[in-house]
Amino acid sequence: MPATPTRRERKRKNVGDQLYEAALALFVDKGFDATTMDEIAERADVARATVFNHYPQKAAFLEEWGRRRRARVAEILVGDHVQDLPGPEQLRHYLREMAELNTGARRETAALMDASLRFGSPLRGPALEVELTDVIRRGQDRGELCPDADPALAGQVLAAGYFATVLRWAGDEHPFDLTRRLEGLANLVLGGLLPRGTI
Repeated sequence: MPATPTRRERKRKNVGDQLYEAALALFVDKGFDATTMDEIAERADVARATVFNHYPQKAAFLEEWGRRRRARVAEILVGDHVQDLPGPEQLRHYLREMAELNTGARRETAALMDASLRFGSPLRGPALEVELTDVIRRGQDRGELCPDADPALAGQVLAAGYFATVLRWAGDEHPFDLTRRLEGLANLVLGGLLPRGTI
């Protein structure tokens, strides 16, 4: 059982949340590049040094954005008991929830996804890739997915495909159905391109 946070820890978390919300609002309104740490401090009504104590670089807000989104999806999946589903359906469900998160906050996604790819580390950092790899590995352990496939490579392909798809969707004036496209990505990776026995 986790220890109850101290008053100091709660205060630090509250200030961090306040800074995060201020930064997100500015990124959506002005764009990531045009927003300064001074403006974030002013919007959050804190000293400039406080911003740097919580987020040493502006890109740290992008990493926190990605972390919070993945945590929200993980929370939804636990509530939906997705871990009880077969591996392929777990992957589809995960990507469906990520799609819904994006479509529910399209302006935010459009403002932050491109910046995340340029200044953050979604493709260099393995967070999403590791989560997808874990789902694939569990599916292999239960005999639901091909045991010969490299789960890390499949996770990498799905993560890269996810980012490319969302980036294109966020930039389109008339966006396509993101949920359907991500389900297609999952099906493509799960089914492969060649008929069985071809290789």
